[in-house]
Amino acid sequence: MIIGSLKPDNLVLSEAGSIKAFIPDNISFQNYLDVFELVNFGRFFFNSALIAATVVITGLLVNSMAGYALSRLRWPGRNLLLSIVIALIIIPFEAIAVPLFFQATMLGWHNSYIAQILPFIANAFSIYLFYTFFIGLPKELEEAAYVDGASTFVTFFQIIIPQSKPVFATVAILSFLTQWGSFLWPLMVTIDDEIRPLPLAIAFFQTLPPLQWGNIMAFGVMMVAPILIVFLLFQKWFVQGVAATGTKG
Repeated sequence: MIIGSLKPDNLVLSEAGSIKAFIPDNISFQNYLDVFELVNFGRFFFNSALIAATVVITGLLVNSMAGYALSRLRWPGRNLLLSIVIALIIIPFEAIAVPLFFQATMLGWHNSYIAQILPFIANAFSIYLFYTFFIGLPKELEEAAYVDGASTFVTFFQIIIPQSKPVFATVAILSFLTQWGSFLWPLMVTIDDEIRPLPLAIAFFQTLPPLQWGNIMAFGVMMVAPILIVFLLFQKWFVQGVAATGTKG
């Protein structure tokens, strides 16, 4: 895809099947310039970044607190709620998309940012990842904090979170990946290009005549790049988090 984005459009497919497909003769960034000329790529990128960043940041707070409450605190209905969270993991989004669409419409959220953000902040899988990680942390850390007079919130934010970078990185990457590539839900709830994210934009872009594979490749590269950057930044903690959450709980 990267090599194809650097070729003139007439060479993108004509050299397929040979080693020349991976060796550009004349490197050009014209395809990238064409993308910005044909569509408002900056706006689509901003929409995806805003939606994904908001869901990830608020989701880390909400889901981590929920996971901590389920793993450490004791209260009536805790085991039942934990069972419900685990059960929700196996329900595909497609099963609830239509009723969620009607609910968002009744609340007046249709064709808005809030419809693309709010339903995805709390996530059963993220809660379970936090739960399995927190349950494996030594309780002595919290007991020492309580002895010093720290409250539950102070203990969580000052003791637990600094010890939980791997699971936070894991959840952040998985949440970002999911939101950045979301297609079905934005397709259902958005109408205006002003709030549409990149997956919808590239689906529309590839229908613009004439069909230019070089431009499509360039669009794809710019769409995938943020995912690679996020993973490279957090890969160390991501690997640790996957290993930890896979062996605890």
